[in-house]
Amino acid sequence: MKPNDRFTKLARLLVKYSVEIKAKEKVTISGTIASESLLREVYQEVLRAGAHPRVHIQFEDQEYLFYKTAKDYQIDYTDPFTLHEMENIDATISIFPNLNPHALTSIDPKKKQRRVLAQKPITEIVFRRWGEDKLRWVGTACPSSALAQEANMSLDEYTEFVFSCMHMNEKNPVLFWRNFGKWQQKICDRLNTAREMHYIGLDTDLKFRCEGRTWVNCDGKNNFPDGEVFTGPVENSVEGTIRFTYPGIFQGEEIEDIFLRFEKGKVVDARARKGEKLLHTILDADEGARFVGEIAIGTNDNINHFTKNMLFDEKMGGTVHLAIGRGIPQSGSKNESAIHWDMLKDMRDGGRIYADGKLIYKDGSFLD
Repeated sequence: MKPNDRFTKLARLLVKYSVEIKAKEKVTISGTIASESLLREVYQEVLRAGAHPRVHIQFEDQEYLFYKTAKDYQIDYTDPFTLHEMENIDATISIFPNLNPHALTSIDPKKKQRRVLAQKPITEIVFRRWGEDKLRWVGTACPSSALAQEANMSLDEYTEFVFSCMHMNEKNPVLFWRNFGKWQQKICDRLNTAREMHYIGLDTDLKFRCEGRTWVNCDGKNNFPDGEVFTGPVENSVEGTIRFTYPGIFQGEEIEDIFLRFEKGKVVDARARKGEKLLHTILDADEGARFVGEIAIGTNDNINHFTKNMLFDEKMGGTVHLAIGRGIPQSGSKNESAIHWDMLKDMRDGGRIYADGKLIYKDGSFLD
């Protein structure tokens, strides 16, 4: 199947399955010049559904030019038009990537932190309306040379990798994701009976309570590709240590060999071999940034290659990830922050997960 044919297939899945667009709904479609092929297909599918599409396209180095040129009051500005849009639309479909993932590497981390805080009112509207089932959204990726280079692949290899992760080569991808969702729901049902979880691995001994919280089944409704189950731990319950296998990526900058220690839910010790200053800048963004908003387990075995793109990497089968900052409303998390930042750990070599003291996961796989 040609890439353009799979773009058409993917657009139909995003519009009809992921966000289930209905006639006369207001839909924001956003992407970059690099994702134009997929944007065109999504735009047409939204029109075919009878909805009202609104398109935002970002040009190359737009964010870099903003940080380089903007005055302080522009960095701290919260756009009222975006606030209005997020308060009134019915669904958003976002198509990545940025054309240059490293465009913001040289930008002062303090500027990035201030910009994140300026966007917090917009983020709060999105999370509130999402939690109230008034806003549906999905984010996906379009293969590009920039992302292929990040993943150390040729563009052809990366394109096949992307569509394989999405299971777009299936005769009926929607049926696949529905069946995959049923399998993951069995995992969630088991985890929703647990009061306490315990993760063991290399330089990792982490416990948290999840009683009264919900494990959420991620089956292609918000992220695509998908494949994870997650919860929001009780905020003051996270205790112990965790060392992350892969670099944490924050706005194009890599933070390597991250180690965190928690007491009463809060990060009290944070180290990194590279990028430690940026790590502390992120943790100091606001009070909620030192608490955990999400802990998850990746389940997509077709994602078997670290790509430096968390849309894919956090779903990698045999891994777990932890996000500091804002929690997801559907999980019951109460943590609030301008930050929501994921870090990834491989569990395939000796990793274990216990639910209420019972071993349920070993070496990257759930036990029957």
